[in-house]
Amino acid sequence: MAALFIFDIVNRRALRRDRVFRDRTDDLDFLNDDQLIARYRFPRQSILDLTDTLRDAIERPSNRSKAIPPHIQVMTTLRILAKGDYLSEVADLHGISIASASRIVHSVCNAMCDRIQNIQFPRMEEEQRKIKQRFFEISSFPNVLGAIDGTLIPIQGMSGDDEPNYVCRKQYHAINVQAICDADLKFTNIVVKWPGATHDAFILANSNIPTIMEGQNGWLLGDSGYGLKKWLMTPLLNPNSQKEIAYNKSHCKTRNTVERAFGVLKARFRCLHKTGGSLQFNPPKCCKLIGACFRLHNKACSDGLPVPEDEDIQELGHHNIINDDQPNNEANAIRRRLIQRF
Repeated sequence: MAALFIFDIVNRRALRRDRVFRDRTDDLDFLNDDQLIARYRFPRQSILDLTDTLRDAIERPSNRSKAIPPHIQVMTTLRILAKGDYLSEVADLHGISIASASRIVHSVCNAMCDRIQNIQFPRMEEEQRKIKQRFFEISSFPNVLGAIDGTLIPIQGMSGDDEPNYVCRKQYHAINVQAICDADLKFTNIVVKWPGATHDAFILANSNIPTIMEGQNGWLLGDSGYGLKKWLMTPLLNPNSQKEIAYNKSHCKTRNTVERAFGVLKARFRCLHKTGGSLQFNPPKCCKLIGACFRLHNKACSDGLPVPEDEDIQELGHHNIINDDQPNNEANAIRRRLIQRF
């Protein structure tokens, strides 16, 4: 019996698969900058700069010779964000396991959200003056510090008591992201935590924007899904005079920057667009991926990187339910004086 037992153990060991270490393809070695931008949205130097910024957070101490290098981790994450590919495809492309790819994307996105601090609302007077001037150049709308709107990011379906909260009015599961952008399509404030069924006006009321804007000499532009406030100008629902019509046209053209910004964002990072499927993670992890994409978008804008030419960057309108709250008297008086300028 002892001999049979030993023979069985030997056979089991013989059947056990040996660990396989795949050859890792390093695209930095043979792709030029144009090819890297098409696949990863950033050129070689920018990828290396990102790696240096995140290295301490994503590099793990190991005595093994097969540890995944930090730049491969960064490129794996960029590829998933840029193309919305399956983890299995990206893992095979970079010579790593699916489990490793899954761990990497969350580790790198967490590090990006912690270490890339390039989403800042303008506070300095000189910075605000430049932003107002850039907005004024679009359609002569004065005193604008930003355009605000929400966008829906598709995520995978789920079960549980919270599931209905994530079903947006377009009948798919989503995260509703509030963002403010400047005239150059860079985001200056984002709120990434609310389920898709949450109304834009509720997200705004529960953000830090009302506190920030109360002390500012300027206003935001929002669509009719928001209520009129003394620091938030909305369009007239039924314009009658020529001045009111001109105000609405200028407001629409200027506020359109935020829709364009969402379009460029989703063109760069197809994981955020419905054509890329949906984010296949739980909501908290999805929020981290979304936050990382916004920060990378701002970096790409600062670096002057092109938008992918083969992508449709038109963002459809958010189509909010019209906010029928009665505007307060002070805000209405400010808008009436503003209309007289057109």
